[in-house]
Amino acid sequence: MLQLQEIDVYYGAIHALKKLSLEVEEGSIVTLIGANGAGKTTTLKSISGLLRPKNGTVIFKGVDISRVAPEKIVGMGISQVPEGRRVFTAMSVLENLEMGAYLRKDKKEIASDMENVFTRFPRLKERRKQMAGTLSGGEQQMLAIGRALMARPELMLMDEPSMGLAPLLVKEIFEIIKDINARGTTILLVEQNAHMALSIADRAYVIETGEIVLAGKAEDLMNSEDVKKAYLGG
Repeated sequence: MLQLQEIDVYYGAIHALKKLSLEVEEGSIVTLIGANGAGKTTTLKSISGLLRPKNGTVIFKGVDISRVAPEKIVGMGISQVPEGRRVFTAMSVLENLEMGAYLRKDKKEIASDMENVFTRFPRLKERRKQMAGTLSGGEQQMLAIGRALMARPELMLMDEPSMGLAPLLVKEIFEIIKDINARGTTILLVEQNAHMALSIADRAYVIETGEIVLAGKAEDLMNSEDVKKAYLGG
């Protein structure tokens, strides 16, 4: 479904991604793990059009989207759950979800999808008229996921969904991710909680200073001594 082919991304003179390549198969969960500043968020921004590679290509369903505008990429079927939630704090829960469906015109289907989000996240239904900025961290994360789902994505990019959450909530968020995938959405997951990410992923990549240094089945990387020492506390 998705291919990054030797992309180079720069922030000014800083070479942030160096000939980075990865693939995401349709229907799978792929995780990208690495330390802070390794290039994980930069990779997601390069896919969603917020950054443009200087070299290389981003291919989605056979189409080169390396120079496509972000809003058109959303319309093609890619949604992002950004790092730090990034909900619209001065808007209600309901308005945030409506923003997720901004490009859609199918009102009946939008209403149906809204109900599906409320079924998946009952707390959001209870707080649908509440300003998003007054929600707890966990509720904001659910809202950010719900907002992305409202675009009906084929591919969901998730950036550090467990960041700042209590352990019980982390477990709940990962169950939600598995459920979203089971219902047909392909997921590319960036996550510092490497153990949780590898436990639900099909395939995994390890990124260091803008380069992929390890790739393979998530289960194999979970058992890798190098990965254990660097990311799993082994």
